[in-house]
Order: sequence, then structure tokens, then C-alpha cells
Amino acid sequence: MKIDLFSIGKFTVHSYGLLIGLGFMAAVLIGSYLAPKIKLSADHYTNIAIFTLIFGFLGGKLMYMIVEFDRLIVDPLSVIGSSGFVVYGGIITGVLCIYIYCRIKKLSFLSYIDLLVPCVAINQGFGRLGCFMAGCCYGRPTNSHFGVVFPEGSLAPAGIPLIPTQLISAVFDFALGLLLIIFGKRFKRRGYIAATYFGAYAIGRFLVEFLRNDERGAVGRLSTSQFISIFMLIFSIIFFAITTKINLKPSWEAEDVEAEETSDTTEA
Repeated sequence: MKIDLFSIGKFTVHSYGLLIGLGFMAAVLIGSYLAPKIKLSADHYTNIAIFTLIFGFLGGKLMYMIVEFDRLIVDPLSVIGSSGFVVYGGIITGVLCIYIYCRIKKLSFLSYIDLLVPCVAINQGFGRLGCFMAGCCYGRPTNSHFGVVFPEGSLAPAGIPLIPTQLISAVFDFALGLLLIIFGKRFKRRGYIAATYFGAYAIGRFLVEFLRNDERGAVGRLSTSQFISIFMLIFSIIFFAITTKINLKPSWEAEDVEAEETSDTTEA
């Protein structure tokens, strides 16, 4: 576990940032590889992934500012300039970004979001490994053999065995992404992969939050993320019901492949 990996002059490579970057590269490469196999445009997928990364980051930071609003009022720079980030903010703005892009380009929103969300889960797995390296998002003290002792200088309390919630989350995210890729084609309708991701992530995040012990805001007895997870689960059920009603085509299949290919040729 190490926050800063190495420095070249004034330039420092941080473990969290590096792993986020590796996760994004993995998400782009996996999605670009899968896109042609399911009759979608790899170029459009890459564009969507880049826009989702940018606006997802902004949404995550905005949500963090909302959660830390009291501290934001007292000391704005300590919140805006920090590495604080709320994943759910990134998910919400990311979905909006995908929808707007597909509307502008006249693409199948459900097909592209089905392709993107497994890759997002894998990206999140890399992000949680970055959390482990930095010591953020740490767990409760434990006497079990699975406890992890963080060194001095990390964001987690040093010298105390803690539940490795970061690794638990990473394993869950990687497994979720891989399972959605492997079994995605068995889903009967477009949008089912995305609905499954939203619901599964909400449940997994809700449960892992019980093991965490870092400061992350609260709504009553629930952490902020647990509170949002409830609404995310409800959203996934509604999303599942709507997609069942409005579309009849198999998952991971574009609405009009020929029209999309014609559009790409015209743009070129």
C-alpha cells in the first residue's frame, strides 16, 4: 500500500490515479473488442466511454460537494481540491451522458449502455484497488486473519488490523463485470444487462457499507451511499420493467445496424 509510487522532478505518479487510468484503458479495450462482435460501432463506444469518464468524474465530484456541503461552506478548497469522490454521482451523470450522446447520434441507447456497464464495473474494480493502495474507503477494525494493517502515511489508521473493504469491493466489481459479459447474450431484452448492473451494484454497495469505517456522510442510520443504493435498486427495477415493455429485440443488438453503418460512412 502506497499513495505515491514514484516522482520525476515535480511530477508524481499516484497509485490511485494510475489504477483509475489502467481501469479506463481496460474498459475501452474490452468494449472496443466486444462492439463489432455484437454489431455496434467501436468508434461510438470509445467516444461514449471518454465522455462518460469526463462527466462521470464531474458528477462524482459534484455529489461529493453536496455530501460535504457543511464543510464546503466553511472551507471550499478543502472539498473542491480534495480527492473526494462519490461513485453514485458518477453513475448518474454517466447514464445521462450516454443517453444524450445516443439521442444526438441516433443510436440505440439500450444497446450501448448494455455494452458499457460491464466495462464500467471492471473500471470500478481497478478504482477499488487504487483505494486499497491509498488506504481510503477503509473498513472496521477486526481480529480476523483477513485483517489488513496499513502503514504510516496512508489514509487509513495505521497499525490496526482493518477489514479490507476495498478488496472486497474490487472482487465484487470484477466479478460483476465479467459475469455480465459472459452471460449478457443470454438476456432476452436490450436494457436487461444495465438493469442487472444497477440492481446488483446497489445491493453489493449497500452491504459493503456496513463493513466500512471511514468518514463518508450519513442519512439517519444509513451512510449516504446506502441511502442512494435504495433508490438505485428501485431505479433498476423500474428500468427493468420499462425495457421489458418497450423493446422486443435481444440484448446487445442495435435497433438499426444498417442505418448506423450508413451514418458512419456518411460522416467519414
